[in-house]
Amino acid sequence: MAKRLAERLAETGRSEVHVLTGGIPEWTRNGTEDLPTFDVPGKDFSLGIRDERDTPSVSAAELKTLKDQGADVVVIDTRTLPEFTAGHVPGAVGVPGAELLLRFADVVPSPDTHVVVSCAGLPRAIIGAQTLIDAGVPNQVSYLHDGTRAWKEENLELETGATAVYAPIDHAAREAAAQRVEAITANDTFPHIDVQTAQVWAADPDRTTYLLDVRTPEEFEQSHLPGSITSEGGQLLGVSYRTIAVRGARVVLIDDLTGARAAVVSHWLQRRGFEIALLLHDFESGIAR
Repeated sequence: MAKRLAERLAETGRSEVHVLTGGIPEWTRNGTEDLPTFDVPGKDFSLGIRDERDTPSVSAAELKTLKDQGADVVVIDTRTLPEFTAGHVPGAVGVPGAELLLRFADVVPSPDTHVVVSCAGLPRAIIGAQTLIDAGVPNQVSYLHDGTRAWKEENLELETGATAVYAPIDHAAREAAAQRVEAITANDTFPHIDVQTAQVWAADPDRTTYLLDVRTPEEFEQSHLPGSITSEGGQLLGVSYRTIAVRGARVVLIDDLTGARAAVVSHWLQRRGFEIALLLHDFESGIAR
């Protein structure tokens, strides 16, 4: 299959097309633990954010010391819940990246708590930490350098299972999230469209349009707009190319009326050159704005 595709691409003028001899079985013959990541764009982008904003960090050893000393510190793991369940820093709370503003008040009620954002490596941790800083949370915020990988390299054990994850959002937390959305989007300008416009764009044969629902998969399962696909916002920040494969496509981010998830995703994706529009929808009453 790879050879046939390479031949077709060569026929269309692509000059740098190669076929991996032996395919995936050969690539994974010695295991997958030490293989390089293909998440190059997201990693480079996050490092650019870190260097530009001087995002604070802590090492695994420093975090272990803080925990041992009983410091007021909470670790927020911004990966997907299945990744979190497979292994995380002990005591961490699973809050996927796009959920940070929406869930923050419930997870971190005290402004005195030191918040450490973690992922498996760097991209989602750096972007998550800088998201909280840009949103103006009063807490000290850092990211865990190299995430769970660094924790294991210090010969420290990971915790497994869905030990602590975000809870249903309450009214007070949603109000706090709305205020932080205003802060993080102060200099952002995106068109807001309705469902009818999204449907017209999606049906356009001359232009690719992605209708991406950035809420949780559980919310999507309960109710979603026809033609949309579930695409957790935190994943879009770190590995957007896995979903947005067509260059120059329109990207419609679909969220509830608070718009906290869409605000976080659009805040960063705009810097990747994507053409973004927002569709905020009341999934209970069916009203969009």
